[in-house]
Amino acid sequence: MSGSNSRRELGLEGEEAACRYLESCGYEIVARNYRIRTAEIDLVMCDGDELVFVEVKTRRTTRFGHGSEAITPHKQRKIHGAALAYMQQYGGGRRFRFDAVIITKSYSGAMDIVHMRNAF
Repeated sequence: MSGSNSRRELGLEGEEAACRYLESCGYEIVARNYRIRTAEIDLVMCDGDELVFVEVKTRRTTRFGHGSEAITPHKQRKIHGAALAYMQQYGGGRRFRFDAVIITKSYSGAMDIVHMRNAF
């Protein structure tokens, strides 16, 4: 298995774990992998009457930094742009926020999940 396939599989597994975790906290899934030409939002969730745009970062180790460090200002701007496009198409004037879910998956399979509300 190539490194990029392995990373993609880890990312998909992390997105699924993040979705299950947020659903267990009472969130409802609205959309997955919402894309515009230049950006993607991993998860769009509903928390009460508020839309939540969720960026998920999954890593095997924190040796090279915490997953939240990968959500750079440039990445945040891209997510903001995608969220604005989503809101224009589907939002209907609802309140919204940006959360991050950072997952570290050990080689044994255990997952450490950190949910950051209003992350950016």
